[in-house]
Amino acid sequence: MAGNEKEIRDAPGSYKAGIWTHFGFYNKPGSKEYDKSHAVCKICEARIKYCGNTTNLRAHMARHHGDIEVNLKQAASTTTPASQRTLDQANTAKFPPGSIRATRITQSVLYFICKNLRPLSVVENEGFQIMVNEMEPRYAIPSRQHITDIALPKMYKDVKKVVLEELSSAGRVALTCDAWTSRCTESYVTITAHHITGEWKLVSHVLQTRATYDSHTGENIAGLLRGALDEWGLTAKDPVVVTDNAANMAVAARLAQVSHIQCFAHSLNLASQKALKLPSVARLLGRIRRVTGFFRRSAIASHQLNLKQDQLQLPKHRLITDVVTRWNSSYDMTERFLEQQPAICAALLSNEVRKNEKDIFTLTESDITCAEEVLKALKPMKDATLVMSEESMPTLSLIAPLHAKLIMGTERSPDDSDTVKDIKEAIAQDLKKRYANEKETLYMASAVDPRFKNLPFLPADEADDIYARLTEAVEVEIQKLTTTSTMQQEEEEDKEDNQPATNIQPPMKKPRASCALAELLGQTFSFDKHHRAQKSAHDVAATEVRMFRDETPLPLSDDPLDWWRKHIAEYPHIGRVAKCFLCIPGTSVSAERVFSTAGDIVSAQRSVLKAGHVDQLVFLNKNLKMKKK
Repeated sequence: MAGNEKEIRDAPGSYKAGIWTHFGFYNKPGSKEYDKSHAVCKICEARIKYCGNTTNLRAHMARHHGDIEVNLKQAASTTTPASQRTLDQANTAKFPPGSIRATRITQSVLYFICKNLRPLSVVENEGFQIMVNEMEPRYAIPSRQHITDIALPKMYKDVKKVVLEELSSAGRVALTCDAWTSRCTESYVTITAHHITGEWKLVSHVLQTRATYDSHTGENIAGLLRGALDEWGLTAKDPVVVTDNAANMAVAARLAQVSHIQCFAHSLNLASQKALKLPSVARLLGRIRRVTGFFRRSAIASHQLNLKQDQLQLPKHRLITDVVTRWNSSYDMTERFLEQQPAICAALLSNEVRKNEKDIFTLTESDITCAEEVLKALKPMKDATLVMSEESMPTLSLIAPLHAKLIMGTERSPDDSDTVKDIKEAIAQDLKKRYANEKETLYMASAVDPRFKNLPFLPADEADDIYARLTEAVEVEIQKLTTTSTMQQEEEEDKEDNQPATNIQPPMKKPRASCALAELLGQTFSFDKHHRAQKSAHDVAATEVRMFRDETPLPLSDDPLDWWRKHIAEYPHIGRVAKCFLCIPGTSVSAERVFSTAGDIVSAQRSVLKAGHVDQLVFLNKNLKMKKK
């Protein structure tokens, strides 16, 4: 057969069926194209009619090559073409590196690590890997090294860019600064930033948590402050820093050339500590501390206390032992002791405690009375501390009224016991020496707060002086806006002058007929459109301040920022001044709250965490916001 002398060519690559392993085609006579009218068996070289499907080819294999046909079925059942995957293979194949889905999952894993304070090595934990593989088997979990060296720095860089953009749009930025020591005895300084957005929202950011290996002198901390101001572009934002009352912090603010405000919560702590160190109060706290310590040491006594709480239907609260450096912990310890005092006495008198414990100590009736008096005297300080710990509301404007109220509350009463008199005197002496240099700033902050704008804690003449200062500040803002508007107008005029002139001239207006009134009075009452009577900046400022002062004060429970958001159109210039003062926190609590977060990050299991990673993790924990789908 002439066709048998021709060469059998393999089927085209687009023919994927396994049967084509044993069939091919001849070329058309005189051409290099396939002759697809017949397929040729590579085993017996038989020509089989080809109609576009493999039915005839399979029938030929079954009839003439039965043994091969069986092998072909086995191959078809166990293998698939290289370009086609089974459903199981498609569902378990790993995402390619850098795919959108894999990248988003990695970001979610890092978000989980940062927001929930998990170790970076959690990606290598067996339980975590099983959970992720169950939820998404196609995701290849990155190594700890990838998370540490690539994913974490990238996310830090992205979030830092967002924070920089927010700070760049702020009119004024206030800082808080404080130092702390980790459990691995490394010293850090944390700096936070605060500003008010265009929508009158108070926003806070943790800027940096930097390790310091030098002593905390004012000069060294000033260097950190200057570095932070330069790194975050805050030098031109008229920054003010809020710190505790330590002398080195005041020196640091002066050397960094930024305004300084003492933390009011720290001032309250110092004044309260003066009261707690009085001999009668210290003796009382020592006795309460001995009782609470006994119940914390003795399992039998603690069990009896729980039973007595149930019997007397008291809240099942644990007793508290105070921390010397936190005065409010002493207050809480005394308050909890008085709350649980019936259960404590019942537990101490129980037979189970008496026969197993020898070191039993109880308080007398006079001690209980003294504890109640101490709590009553210190309650205003406790309430003020709680109010100042708020972060979503302005707090600088609270310092002046609270300071005045607390001093007023220390006035002696004929009903006061000797202990209460001593407490009030100690608090008054300490508070009166605070904020001598910051009075004007505090009063201005209260003046622009619609809750305290009447300044009821000041005499009338001093309140008038503060509003005179507010008028001057508003006048300065008006002049700034005028200067900016003039510069923009000149730039627009320069652009118009530089544009090529056109030959199109506006139509000439028809001259108006002469007016008899103008002929009679024109020279006396001349009018020049370029010399219109305009109010001075001082007049505009004084009018706006007077209208603002006549407003009804806002209730103390309302949000002053929400009030300003609704009234900014009425008092636009005072609003600019208000933002400059209300953005300043009255305490450095926001920086101190970072300590507890950092304490969870620099834990015993992660005591060797590098300082740079501590900075990045704290930064992301406080600033990271999950994008809503």
